[in-house]
Amino acid sequence: MKTNKIDHISIAVKDLDGARKMWEPILGKSGPDDSYMDELEKIRVARYWLGDVGFELMESTTPDGPVAKWIEKNGEGVMIVSFNVDKTREAIQELESKDYHFIPAPGGEKARSFRDCEFAFIHPKKVNNVLLELIDYKWEEVKEE
Repeated sequence: MKTNKIDHISIAVKDLDGARKMWEPILGKSGPDDSYMDELEKIRVARYWLGDVGFELMESTTPDGPVAKWIEKNGEGVMIVSFNVDKTREAIQELESKDYHFIPAPGGEKARSFRDCEFAFIHPKKVNNVLLELIDYKWEEVKEE
């Protein structure tokens, strides 16, 4: 498997609007470069482009969402480190053959859909308690700038 780059780093926050006010002056931004809500993952996200790496602030949209559970257990802070790969499904197959375990989506699939790509989470117990994401995001909007 080839890792192309760090795709993004995600920070779990309780209050997205409050976190934006704290982070945007540090990032030199007046607003997110990309805002979205992911109903399946139960999150609201403010994403900022820092060169060719994304920096995300994530807030749970429900008290039982993965981000809310993470914060309850670990507090606010870095939740996800994401690596960009060419093909998520191929990376899953290769790493599973090397005894890496993936966290399935609620429907049971290991590869999850996002826009025009797929992503998957390696179980933190295998990688020093880091929630590691593999994603084959193409970064077309940054290439156009």
